[in-house]
Amino acid sequence: MTAQNRPSASLSHLYRTDGSATFSQNGYSIIGAVNGPIEVQRRDELPEEAAIEVIVRPATGVGGTRERHLEAILHSTLRHIILTQNHPRTLVQITLQVTSIPENDSITAKLAQASSSLPILPALLHTSMLALLSASIALAMTLSSTLVTVTQDNDSVLNASPQELQRSSSIHVLAFSSKGDLLLAESEGDFDLKTWENVYDTALEHCRGNEVESPNDMTEMENSGMEAFIRQKMEQKIVSDLSWKSDLK
Repeated sequence: MTAQNRPSASLSHLYRTDGSATFSQNGYSIIGAVNGPIEVQRRDELPEEAAIEVIVRPATGVGGTRERHLEAILHSTLRHIILTQNHPRTLVQITLQVTSIPENDSITAKLAQASSSLPILPALLHTSMLALLSASIALAMTLSSTLVTVTQDNDSVLNASPQELQRSSSIHVLAFSSKGDLLLAESEGDFDLKTWENVYDTALEHCRGNEVESPNDMTEMENSGMEAFIRQKMEQKIVSDLSWKSDLK
C-alpha cells in the first residue's frame, strides 16, 4: 500500500460542532462536521424519528448535480446505521467539505475522473462515519467502504489511481456494516456476474479483514482492513479523552 493509498484520520478537531473528523486516502481529503440532535424546521420534522441532512461541498466552486447525487447516496446509506428513532422531531446535520482531490498527470485522466462520482464516495462515507462517532451519535452499527476497479484483463484493483480509473472496464464502490451486511453497492461500466462476485470478495476482505479460525472453532475476522482502522482511531480518541483521569492519580 503506497503512502497515498494509506488512510489517515483525525477526530474532534473543529470547534462549535458536536463532532468532527478529517479523513484522507487515495488523494482525497475530506473534513466532516456533525451537529445533532438539533432543532429541525417544521416542514422537515418527522414525528417518529430524526431527520438526516447531508451537505457535500466541492473543493472548488459551488455544488451541482454531482454533489446532489452524492448526498442522496450518503443519506440513504447513513440512515441504515443511525438510530434515528432515538431522537424524534430533531435533525442530524452532516456537512462534508472536500479539501483536496488526486493530482492528475494528464487532461484525459482528469476528464475520466470528472465523469464519475464514485471514486470519492468511500472517503465521504468514512469521514461521515468518524464524524458521527466523534459526535457520540447513537449508531446501530459502523461501516467501512472501498473502491474496486476492474481492469481490461479482469483483475480487481483496490483504490485505483486516476490513470487506472481511465483504463478500467468497470468501477465499483461497496460498503459493509460491522455485522458483515452489504449496505451499499454502486457500479459503473461493463461487467458480468462472476466479475461482480470477485469484486465483492475483494471489497469484503479489504473492509473487514481476513477470516481466521479462533481457538473455540468460531470464525472471526483478523484485525486488518478499514474496519480495524476505524476501531483503532476510536480507541485512540477514547484514550486521549480519558487521559485526565491518569493525571489525577
